[in-house]
Amino acid sequence: MERWLTIDGARLAVDDDGTGDPVVCLHAIGHDARDFDGVRAHLRDRHRVIALDWPGQGRSPRDGRPVTATRYAELVQAVLDALDVETCVVIGNSIGGAAAIAYAARHAERVRGLVLENPGGLAPVDDRLAQAVLAAMARFFAAGARGAAWFRPAFALYYRLVLQRGAARAARTRIVGRAYEVAPVLEQAWRGFANPEADLRSLAPRIRCPVLFAWATRDQFVALARSLPAIRTFPNATLLRFPAGHAAHLETPAAFEAALEQFLAGVPRAATATRTAAP
Repeated sequence: MERWLTIDGARLAVDDDGTGDPVVCLHAIGHDARDFDGVRAHLRDRHRVIALDWPGQGRSPRDGRPVTATRYAELVQAVLDALDVETCVVIGNSIGGAAAIAYAARHAERVRGLVLENPGGLAPVDDRLAQAVLAAMARFFAAGARGAAWFRPAFALYYRLVLQRGAARAARTRIVGRAYEVAPVLEQAWRGFANPEADLRSLAPRIRCPVLFAWATRDQFVALARSLPAIRTFPNATLLRFPAGHAAHLETPAAFEAALEQFLAGVPRAATATRTAAP
């Protein structure tokens, strides 16, 4: 069910389906809630599944506010308050994973578990190589924001690195089709990734709920090796590897959903019954 919420100046499209303990899905930058259509279909007979479009992505219009994990975590809190969700499991991919970390660190009592797919914020960004890569990517997306004629075919090639497997073809085609639309958001996000406040490593020891890292090991930009030291500081984390480029739930859906089912079976249920999605 599609719903619209106005949150702190942002008008957000939210999909809210199913019944049972809530699972909240947070997509990668430049993507949208449709990334989680398969997860929603798999879970909604047993869980209330909530997926939102970040501002300027999918159906949600831009709101003129910073594109950061901290800002997105604030939106998550407000969305869940508006939907009367007291506790939940959060699935987050890329910046969605970073937002999930930021949210869980601030609101530990409301998060019963985290599933993190190649989240941002766990790798150091203060070395020269990282800063050079981040600056180059920001310039790439700035060209798209200016409408450079070469950008769309280049963006299509880039997305063959991001979503590598055939199972993600439909998602890849959808995202590439919005290349110029999402370029300004992507530029702002990549510039923000270089800022010290994007570093979430200090938050890891505060997150004591069960955490599943579902890592796409072929990722060219969010490499497991650079994030692994931070992953080891989460008190209650499990790491699973998937042969994918950036999003295991899109590229290896059957394996991801099996791992998700096993993880959810071990997460404590909500203390009180949670209502179904509103009519």
